[in-house]
Amino acid sequence: MVEMMLDFMLGPLRGLVSFYVDYQMIFNSLIVGFALYSVLAKPKMKKTSEGQERT
Repeated sequence: MVEMMLDFMLGPLRGLVSFYVDYQMIFNSLIVGFALYSVLAKPKMKKTSEGQERT
């Protein structure tokens, strides 16, 4: 029953979902790494841009 519902809801994306599940650890690591980088890099970029004056 669940398989039939997934086939109906996802349709042609079903193959993409199986690829994602196979490599889920890698994809999740990349997403978390990018999120941490963006959170930690923003304060540094903000501090450097505040010190510069506009002309």
